[in-house]
Amino acid sequence: MTKFAIVGSGWRAEFFWRLAAELEDLDCVGVVSRSPKQLPVPVYTSLDECVQRAKPDFMITSVRWAVTPTLITELVGRGMKVLAETPPAPDLDGLRRLWAEVGDKRLVQVAEQYTRMPPHAARANLVRSGVIGDVTRADVSSTHQYHAVSLIRALLGKGLGQAEVRAFRSTAPLADPLSRAGWADPVEVKPAVTTIGSIAFDDGGLGLYDFTDNQWHNQLLMRRLLARGTKGELRDQEVVRLTAERTIVRTEIVRRQTGYDLDLDGFDTDHITFGSDVLYRNPYQGKRWNDEEIAIATLLEDTAAWVSGTGPEPYSLADGIQDHRIALAIEEAADRDTPVRVEHEPWH
Repeated sequence: MTKFAIVGSGWRAEFFWRLAAELEDLDCVGVVSRSPKQLPVPVYTSLDECVQRAKPDFMITSVRWAVTPTLITELVGRGMKVLAETPPAPDLDGLRRLWAEVGDKRLVQVAEQYTRMPPHAARANLVRSGVIGDVTRADVSSTHQYHAVSLIRALLGKGLGQAEVRAFRSTAPLADPLSRAGWADPVEVKPAVTTIGSIAFDDGGLGLYDFTDNQWHNQLLMRRLLARGTKGELRDQEVVRLTAERTIVRTEIVRRQTGYDLDLDGFDTDHITFGSDVLYRNPYQGKRWNDEEIAIATLLEDTAAWVSGTGPEPYSLADGIQDHRIALAIEEAADRDTPVRVEHEPWH
């Protein structure tokens, strides 16, 4: 059993203790909150009390961006292993300072879950199989900033290299029917800002970033993901590729969901396939979790394996910092209307 505690008690923190309650080998032993709260896990009003009494094997930081770097540094100073919510620091100076303080300790991982979502994990597995050849371009219009950059780098197979970033913004009216709080009543048409950026990696490969305000929740906006290779393209749930001379083939990526029509097994994700190949199989069948919950549960288990020495780093601090470094460059390029270089950094 691997034990962890959470610093913070907001809506993101709730995912961790709720999902851990459903996992056999993980136990959330406490939450550090500034004020007493009624939660399904023990609540401590100080970090000292939590560490001394609960004795967690690792800590999750789920606090405001501005607080995160200081908290990470304090936990590493105590010799604690840390899973830090994204991003690990709010700005470039903070990222550099955080790396200088804790980077060489190898005690910090970043809670970047998007590559563990079933459809993204399936796409990444397909791309790595070489079906579309060597990947040269990845487009993501789905989520924002560091999450989108993480997906772009995963699809391109890019590490921590240098890049040139260009970006611009445009504003247009758009109905906004849904938010985290639920349905808008009435639905209003509001100005929505779209940021489009290109990331040209120095060692080859192009990433295209496309995000519109509230794209996470606004179901009027379709998600678009593309990976272009030397032998074809993956676009959303479809692949076109060259399989032989004068032979171009289209194949769908198929997600099997149970619970429809006369399927009485209940609503659940079963697996995702490409032809007869299984790209992804849900390890949590029967729990009826959505993709976000599946991804976070997978991240928790991967972190537990890293803590116990039985698995690799789930998502290194260097990767988390690089994602946000590029995301900041996209915002800067759009602000200044000029290319921005992502140069060599200490975490490279």
